[in-house]
Amino acid sequence: MITQCHWVLLFSGLLLCSNFLVVGGLDFDPLILFPGFADLFGIKWSRVVTVDDFGAKGDGVVDDTEAFRDAWKTACSLTWHTILQVPKGTYLVRPIDFAGPCQSKLTLSIAGTIVSPEDPDVWEGLDTHKWLYFHGIDHLTVKGGGTINGMGEKWWARSCKINITNPCQHAPMAITFHRCTHVKVQDLTLLNSQQMHIAFTNCYRVTVSYLQVIAPAESPNTDGIHISQSVSVLIKHCTIKTGDDCISIVNHSSKVRIRQVFCGPGHGISIGSLGKNSSWDHVSDVRVNGAFITNTENGLRIKSWQGGRGYAHNIAFHNVFMQNVSNPIIIDQYYCDSFVPCQNQTSAVMVDDVSFVSIKGTSATDEAIKLSCSDTLPCQNIYLQDVQLFLSSGEPTSAFCWNAFGISSGIVYPPCFPSDHCFIEQEALFNATLLSVA
Repeated sequence: MITQCHWVLLFSGLLLCSNFLVVGGLDFDPLILFPGFADLFGIKWSRVVTVDDFGAKGDGVVDDTEAFRDAWKTACSLTWHTILQVPKGTYLVRPIDFAGPCQSKLTLSIAGTIVSPEDPDVWEGLDTHKWLYFHGIDHLTVKGGGTINGMGEKWWARSCKINITNPCQHAPMAITFHRCTHVKVQDLTLLNSQQMHIAFTNCYRVTVSYLQVIAPAESPNTDGIHISQSVSVLIKHCTIKTGDDCISIVNHSSKVRIRQVFCGPGHGISIGSLGKNSSWDHVSDVRVNGAFITNTENGLRIKSWQGGRGYAHNIAFHNVFMQNVSNPIIIDQYYCDSFVPCQNQTSAVMVDDVSFVSIKGTSATDEAIKLSCSDTLPCQNIYLQDVQLFLSSGEPTSAFCWNAFGISSGIVYPPCFPSDHCFIEQEALFNATLLSVA
């Protein structure tokens, strides 16, 4: 006699029981499989573990951190693919480490909502960089259609960017993946992070898809997706509306692909900042192909500090539509995010082999293209093709191109590089636009 089962699989007419078993009056642990059963029927097991099984209440009031920690330890220890479920409900979780390595592939399926404590004092004595921290894991998938809410309002109020009398202090990144490989994050909503919403550091082979990342436009440092020291990253079909960079790619990252993203409000898609505090940084092999950027402070940006070293190389921005964007195209080797002026320095991060192809739409600033490059290490091999950026009124924009060297092709407006073969086309486009507005 078998009772109290959760039937989860129909295979060749056979129902399998996934949860607690009572067989002949004897209790069996829900995590035990009958020996040889999977081999006998050729079945690939996926064990299902839920945080509720470990005492999580999901009422948004009771602290469910220990239940999450115990459920993770169990799921991570199993030697076949495991699905750790967060059911519908609201789960209050304090700062927590989800540590690897795990014994097999693991899927964290979030159907409910995970919320952070609102009070920053909860982090007293803890690492204020972290809230949900995944590290040292291979083959991890996080998905499920649920929500992760950083409840960041009180953190923002403490920020020196909101009130300059406040000390400048770290705030947690809502979700961090550190030294993880073969990571997939998909079909989630991320809200109101204390600082950055989701960060990948020292990761390899990452896919991020179908995320909604949302925070107020005035929320400080709430980058949507942050990539650092990571290789082979794909970001696609994401909507990002925050108070800082929609996507930021920083030091020692390469092979990054971004496709079909919606960005805005926020600070656009950024490479950098690079070279802060005279550091040696590099970013290379980045491709953005297909983006809609609206009402952002910047559009497509590469930013580096004076005094830094390294390079930003082999970067391509293709097929991007701008709507009311300030600084739609910007390379800034004089970046200075400081309350005091930055010191002039001669060394710089080299910017080389950067293309802007089919970048069209409207600028919120008169200056639609700004290439502000170093006196000692100018920007090299900049390529502009089919760039058409006008003010929302249809009036012309301008370009500031300092120590930047490259070529243009097709219709490029506003013009940056002198090019006799495209001058007539640029003038024709400009005149046609003025006639259409008149």
